[in-house]
Amino acid sequence: MAVQRLCLLVFLASVFLCAESKYRVYNTTSGIVPGKLNVHLVPHSHDDVGWLKTIDQYYVGSNTSIQGACVQNVLDSLVPALLADKNRKFIYVEQAFFQRWWRDQSEEVQNIVKKLVSSGQLELINGGMCMHDEATAHYIDMIDQTTLGHRFIKEEFNVTPRIGWQIDPFGHSAVQAYLLGAEVGFDSLFFARIDYQDRTKRKNEKSLEVIWRGSKSLASSAQIFAGAFPENYEPPSNFYYEVNDDSTDSPIVQDDINLFDYNVPQRVNEFIAAAVSQANITRTNHIMWTMGTDFKYQYAHTWFRQMDKFIHYVNQDGRVNALYSTPSIYTDAKYASKESWPIKTDDFFPYADRVNAYWTGYFTSRPALKGYVRAMSAYYLAARQLEYFKGRSKLGPNTDSLADALAIVQHHDAVTGTEKQHVANDYAKRLSIGYTEAEKVVAASLACIADSTSKIGSSNPQTKFQQCPLLNISYCPPSEVDFSNGKNLVIVVYNSLGWMREDVIRIPVINENVVVRDSKGKEIESQLLPLLNVSVAIRNYHVTAYLGKHPRARPSYWLAFSATVPPLGFSTYIVSYTKRAAATSERQTEYKSESNQNDTIEVGPGNLKLIYTGKEGKLTQYINSRSLVKESVQQSYSFYSADDGRVDLQASGAYIFRPNGTHPIKSVGKVTVLRGPLLDEVHQRINPWIYQVTRVYKVKEHAEVEFTIGPIPKDDGIGKEIVTQITTDLKSNKKFYTDSSGRDFIERVRDYRKDWNLEVNQPIAGNYYPINLGTYIKDDSTELSVLVDRSVGGASIVDGQLELMLHRRLVADDSRGVGEALNETVCIHNECTGLTIVGKYYLRIDPSGEGAKWRRSFGQEIYSPFLLAFTEQDGDDWTKSHIPTFSGMDPSYVLPDNVAIITLQELENGKVLLRLAHLYEIGEDKDLSVMSSVELKKVFPKKKIKKVTEMSLSANQGRTEMEKKRLVWKVEGSSKEPKVLRGGPVDAVKLVVELAPMEIRTFVVEFNGKRTTTKG
Repeated sequence: MAVQRLCLLVFLASVFLCAESKYRVYNTTSGIVPGKLNVHLVPHSHDDVGWLKTIDQYYVGSNTSIQGACVQNVLDSLVPALLADKNRKFIYVEQAFFQRWWRDQSEEVQNIVKKLVSSGQLELINGGMCMHDEATAHYIDMIDQTTLGHRFIKEEFNVTPRIGWQIDPFGHSAVQAYLLGAEVGFDSLFFARIDYQDRTKRKNEKSLEVIWRGSKSLASSAQIFAGAFPENYEPPSNFYYEVNDDSTDSPIVQDDINLFDYNVPQRVNEFIAAAVSQANITRTNHIMWTMGTDFKYQYAHTWFRQMDKFIHYVNQDGRVNALYSTPSIYTDAKYASKESWPIKTDDFFPYADRVNAYWTGYFTSRPALKGYVRAMSAYYLAARQLEYFKGRSKLGPNTDSLADALAIVQHHDAVTGTEKQHVANDYAKRLSIGYTEAEKVVAASLACIADSTSKIGSSNPQTKFQQCPLLNISYCPPSEVDFSNGKNLVIVVYNSLGWMREDVIRIPVINENVVVRDSKGKEIESQLLPLLNVSVAIRNYHVTAYLGKHPRARPSYWLAFSATVPPLGFSTYIVSYTKRAAATSERQTEYKSESNQNDTIEVGPGNLKLIYTGKEGKLTQYINSRSLVKESVQQSYSFYSADDGRVDLQASGAYIFRPNGTHPIKSVGKVTVLRGPLLDEVHQRINPWIYQVTRVYKVKEHAEVEFTIGPIPKDDGIGKEIVTQITTDLKSNKKFYTDSSGRDFIERVRDYRKDWNLEVNQPIAGNYYPINLGTYIKDDSTELSVLVDRSVGGASIVDGQLELMLHRRLVADDSRGVGEALNETVCIHNECTGLTIVGKYYLRIDPSGEGAKWRRSFGQEIYSPFLLAFTEQDGDDWTKSHIPTFSGMDPSYVLPDNVAIITLQELENGKVLLRLAHLYEIGEDKDLSVMSSVELKKVFPKKKIKKVTEMSLSANQGRTEMEKKRLVWKVEGSSKEPKVLRGGPVDAVKLVVELAPMEIRTFVVEFNGKRTTTKG
């Protein structure tokens, strides 16, 4: 019998081998089939704009010792693959890569691609320059980078992206859903990374897909259909077809019966089994397979050949229906089903992908880069305003280079701090190059306005302004000069906010014989604070590291004075020599921690007083004589020793925060108090690598804490995560509040998740949340608020306490792909030390219900600090030969206290892009959480407004057109929705814009008369 079987097999094999070959045509024409399970195959490549390699290395495919990825190959390969079959489809996301590639193509290829986009074969989704992060990116930066990509797509292809595709960021913000989703006109939003516990529950309940209402203020008017993938953004296991990639072993469809290993029935069965498995956790008869992953389709034909076969043979089988699809087609199918969907509110933070693996470390990773990004973001906002006032230059300099650099660094492996070190250096280099060009725009614009002989739009200003990008480390060459030779220093102070503003400015000077006068020649109060040794050491080391040269001058003092500046305008101040010394801060250094004195130290020249113990110099009390707040408060430092992963292979790293022990840091040094008419300072040496200065200003009612941390020691082989705690007696009952991408505040509850029953395995890391603006706690009588100058991680681990992570230095990699420990250094001549961070946070205590005013108004001031420009005065009276004060708005007008201008930008066509943002949520403040209005005629007083068109948030389509297309989804258990407050249409005559709480409105403004743009 066995012999007979063998003979039969030999006979069949000989028949197959002798059979005539025949060209196979695969039927890929299938669309959606009602009544069947429809498997939407969505071909895609996820292309990080920097991670293990720089963006340019990824694009051209260089540095292959790290990774072989080449985006150029992906895009080159796609065109012929799509042309080979009109039913094939592909989605592409990252415009930073696509635009590089587009510029390299011939007109013939560009025309082909335009047809592919027009036909829907190639769909450009998400559409920003990058797939931005959602935890550490500020909402203004998210808007800007999305706008940059969306407007290019509109101009080149006349299409508007429909789909949000945030598949790789490590958790997802409410702002992404309602603002960067619904408000840009997306019909749906898809993502992959949600907490493993949350995912398990959602699979069981078939609630991976929801209607996400991210804003309690805008509610259903800004909701979006949102879907979390069942596992990740890759294909189901066993359906992966990248050429020359051995990381997975997926059998191809071998359908040639003349060859061995014919497996069509087996592969069809496996396909159907995987589809049915996913259908069991998904509502409706539509499921999506993400056919691709990081940097795939280097040779697109390998993927499409297999998908062609699957569609052909699966549909021949008939049990399920497979089709080439896109997220747009999938969304339309879901909508057509008329299914009711569960509602999701708030956000998807924090994210853990498994037990003991909370991705909350990256909220703070690379704090210097995070601070640089925030500073450049504010500078870009101001530079675009000034570029508009002068007139945009076609040939340069302009703000485009900084726009591009800022857009790229919002990527979810950039501002997050989760890239390799050489890639982080590349991002910083791009920001520096962009800043250098924008700096010229700012200088020329200010000079054009200030030079009285010039008109706005002049191209040859006479005044040469300098700026001081290293002022944060007390380095400012224009101010470090000897004024005794008769030279005067002119300081032009620009305010990018829409309201009048007063703030204290500090610049380094070399001697005490200086006086400050305002634009009317009136001497104003100033104060000298000694530049202490710790500041000088940081200055000298880092100037040498950054500029390659040791600073020449050695300033002895900070000169502080108060500046008052009109909205969207500047004021001028003159610093000159005087024979008498300016008011020098009274210096008291007798307060030492080892002394036995029991007296208290009271600090603060105004309404706010901070009380310190005389014995140890510890903060004990916060007293505000105006608001009658008197609260016990302490501030301290500690560090978490970072788990090295030896026990279960999960270390603390660039992504993951996994503490392994808490270590309080006791202050070891003396306390120095500096007092003066404008501000008091408390200097504290906490330990050899932490130094702190606390400032209390006469006219402010908050404390400013400047910390200098580093180099963090690692000689003991232990990574360290440095935190500060502010502790009060507030009965916060486990609750605290953090901002969502700098916008809405969300209530957090310790050891609790609203959407599922949390199994607590990391009581510290699992309670950390991203902070971009600030955080606060409250009880029935009092609120404690803390605002930050960059993205950080924070928590309330103990009732009455807020905690911020300020710096991290680690010794192990956390096994999430970056392959490096987070060990940042600064080097001079190849000798390196650990990174030192200089940063600030701000704290204030208010009666309950009154803290929002400070959080919102001062939060804008932190984001948009004064911009300073310096020049020398040569003998003449500056105020007589120049315009000493300027406001771009009507002199009698300021914006309402609850509204900010977040974009004022001249576009290529001479039109102006204007964004106005209401700063408050509904119910946040009894006075300011109300409808507000802005008079455009007074914002543009010297212009005759011809036309105002309201646009989508990313300015790529009219708002009215966008609203007409909006899909209205059915939700579970919904009754009649309460009416959402929105600003009304803009009357063409009155030109008044209304803004409801949390509303951002975007306009393109056209003026009568031709705007002259300068040529250089």
